[in-house]
Amino acid sequence: MDHKEVGHIWDQNAENWTKLVRMGCDLYRDYVNTPAFMKILPDVKGLRGLDVGCGEGHNTRLVAQRGARMAAVEISSVFLKHAREAEGQEALGIDYQLASAVELPFEESIFDFVMATMSLMDVPETKKAVQEMWRVVKPGGFVQFSISHPCFSTPKWDWECDAEGHRVALKCGDYFERLNGDVVEWIFGATPPDLRQKLPKFRIPVFTRTLSEWLNLFIDTGLVLEQFVEPKADDETVKRYPSLADTQVIAYFLIVRCRKPADVSCRA
Repeated sequence: MDHKEVGHIWDQNAENWTKLVRMGCDLYRDYVNTPAFMKILPDVKGLRGLDVGCGEGHNTRLVAQRGARMAAVEISSVFLKHAREAEGQEALGIDYQLASAVELPFEESIFDFVMATMSLMDVPETKKAVQEMWRVVKPGGFVQFSISHPCFSTPKWDWECDAEGHRVALKCGDYFERLNGDVVEWIFGATPPDLRQKLPKFRIPVFTRTLSEWLNLFIDTGLVLEQFVEPKADDETVKRYPSLADTQVIAYFLIVRCRKPADVSCRA
């Protein structure tokens, strides 16, 4: 499976995905992953940034609201349509383009930063995507991304619960097995029951890599690892949304920031 086929699959998911996330059904994004991503994002006011795999544009808009001059690429034309519609309703100066992460339509070294929220793990040609991010970011600029945590998003896993049914541990397996486009089906847990019955499940192609493979990929490209976060919901958030209690048991997400050396001769 290549990036073009992945884009076709996401086109099929995008309409209902956009509907549900804009209804607030992606609790893990809204109350765990995105807040943590934004918390460690450096000051971007006045900087030129690129969002790779922007989806319907939610996080792109959040960063633009912080004063960044944003461009964004998305391989799904359906997602892009919704992102542009949101820009039409609230103009933030975002330049949305239909493009793949492995073929960024920009010149070298023109962005102060590049971000990718929960998109890189869906790109089969991950090495090429990272090389493209390196290519378009300026020397001294940073790359910040989030992915499903590779140590816990394994091909084989199952929750262990206590006597009251609370999730207390996760059994993981086949960590070193490489999935290359296996399709899994699911829908947001917070989807209202009536929509859960009507809407088809999302079909998500899965590409697995170990933690060391992910980190070495960025190191080998020449980026310097700078900060890591494994976000979880705080106690107050769990009180409001009890389904997020499992984020205090295992890390669903990994957020990484790295930087292109000002002296690009440091490239590995």
